[in-house]
Amino acid sequence: MKTSILLLILSCFSLQAQNGERKLMWSDEFDQPTLNSDNWNFELGDGCPNLCGWGNNERQIYTDTNHLIRDGNLVIQARFQDGQYTSTRITTKDKVEYTYGHFEVRAKLPIGQGIWPAFWMLGSNISEVQWPLCGEIDVLEYVGREPEEIFTSLHTKASHGETINTRKTKFPAIEKGFHIYAADWGKDQIEFFVDGKSVYTFVPNNKTQEEWPFDQPFYLLLNLAVGGNFGGPEVDDSIFPQEFIIDYVRIYQ
Repeated sequence: MKTSILLLILSCFSLQAQNGERKLMWSDEFDQPTLNSDNWNFELGDGCPNLCGWGNNERQIYTDTNHLIRDGNLVIQARFQDGQYTSTRITTKDKVEYTYGHFEVRAKLPIGQGIWPAFWMLGSNISEVQWPLCGEIDVLEYVGREPEEIFTSLHTKASHGETINTRKTKFPAIEKGFHIYAADWGKDQIEFFVDGKSVYTFVPNNKTQEEWPFDQPFYLLLNLAVGGNFGGPEVDDSIFPQEFIIDYVRIYQ
């Protein structure tokens, strides 16, 4: 018990040092026996009929059973059984939504051809204006076909939803252990970090809704996709099961 309290105190000091004067507004430390339904929603199925393949020709079916809480971590599992890929996708839509802030996840990546984990954000007005006018912030994307590479990207109406405002950064052995992926989102720019290292900053030329849809609340998403346009058309079935392990998600302002 004393050891646990000491570790908590040290963790708080570490957070304060890393985040300066920022205030922790919200977090999920995944320290409950099950996923907290006050924070998260499940998105289920294959996206049909409105968004088949989740808009990217992805192969997985999302379920509410491909995850667990283990040792204080959320574990999202991608499995292959009887010719079917399954995984989990969760969001904070209508539950946890923020405008601006420092958004970060500490996670351990899965590996292998066809795997595609992500931590990202969508504009909360997506139901009204649709994608990409709602905006999208991709804090972390990794695809197993390109090992040691981390993708950080933005999608807007001005880019027709294409991945133009993006950066791919090489991190040797990024697949080993846990790493911190973050986006610092302000009124005039969005800056992305991996383990505290700045990897990409987006500053709009014109702050129109089409180029900068980022003056509104966004919600969070965590998922582990298989294949698809970005994950790649080829999937190595021998790699399964794979696990996307999330230690925490935190929002500072």
